[in-house]
Amino acid sequence: MKALKRLFNTTRPHFESGGRLEKLHPLFDAIETVAFAPALTTTADAHVRDSLDLKRFMTFVIISLMPPFFYGMYNTGYQTGLASGLDVGLVPAMVRGAWVVLPMLMVSYAVGLFWELLFASVRGHTISEGFLVTGLLFPMTLPPTTPLWQVAVGISFGVVIGKEIFGGTGRNILNPALTARAFLFFAYPANMSGDRVWTLVEQTGRQAVDAVTAATPLALLPLAASGEAASRILNDAGYTFGRLFIGNLPGSACETSALMCLLGAGFLVVTGVGNYRIMVGGILGVLAVAYPGYLINLSSGGEAARMFSVHPAWHLVMGSFAFGIVYMATDPVSGPGMNLSRWLYGFAIGALTVAIRVFNPAYPEGVMLAILFMNLFAPLMDHFVIKARLRKRVPNV
Repeated sequence: MKALKRLFNTTRPHFESGGRLEKLHPLFDAIETVAFAPALTTTADAHVRDSLDLKRFMTFVIISLMPPFFYGMYNTGYQTGLASGLDVGLVPAMVRGAWVVLPMLMVSYAVGLFWELLFASVRGHTISEGFLVTGLLFPMTLPPTTPLWQVAVGISFGVVIGKEIFGGTGRNILNPALTARAFLFFAYPANMSGDRVWTLVEQTGRQAVDAVTAATPLALLPLAASGEAASRILNDAGYTFGRLFIGNLPGSACETSALMCLLGAGFLVVTGVGNYRIMVGGILGVLAVAYPGYLINLSSGGEAARMFSVHPAWHLVMGSFAFGIVYMATDPVSGPGMNLSRWLYGFAIGALTVAIRVFNPAYPEGVMLAILFMNLFAPLMDHFVIKARLRKRVPNV
């Protein structure tokens, strides 16, 4: 460590003001602060002591993402092997999944870091640690068949339009990873939706990798006949509640497992990085909208909207709701800061997710749009909550 510290000390003058590599100072600072905690100290009042800086805060988020990331890598390889008639053991599935997921991750980090470095150099700022999370979240939400050039285009849009034009990390009103995902969804719908984008199939004896038809649970239900029980449709397709909870099914690269998201949520709540109010509020919002619709469907003999025939608990494990409410909705920048606002914010996301699934069969997965929509209202919610608190104060006499 001493040798590494000496290397940073001897090369730092080249990257400081007046040095030959002055423009690359944000890159040098980013690398140095990964290896060592910042050595800056305050010189004037007031002093705030906190052992958790931004880089360590983001590190905790990355650690919490490891369960869904590694399970998603295994599941991607497993589904590919299953569709291709190949070995689906743990090691072959992990290797096969890594061959799909890791290139998307590397492209996301490389292209995103380029834009971060460019804007940081022009503005004279340091590279934000927030990109460490954005660059990981984005490829985890993509179908495993997504072309790498679209990964590059998507992360570019998310970083530049979703964050940098607002001033960078801490000033963006939308979640950058979700902004990138939404852009790809609307710009290239054929590669981001349908039944042929969720599972890869390896052709024996060929290097080409193609897609195989595999309808997700949310895509199956709108196609059911009137009066047909949703639970029977899903069970006939092999989608039991337990399987949906574990996440062993076709879907986005690393967001199918509610169980892995639950483990990550526990870590975020225990460390104080993720706010439980948003997560619990989201669950309550799903149940508050799904349960009345479920009862209406039962009383009408199954003639109500098809998605209302789904038991409310299934909405919590289908699609990417668990991933979205745990990792995307709890973003401290694009989400609200007041506790009451967080309850309302999470509740609204859950309610909108079910509403989109029920009333828009063409787009059954609604959590992405629900979060982005509520991102726009997060500052307004905080404004009214603070205003209400100030109104309750006893005026000075």
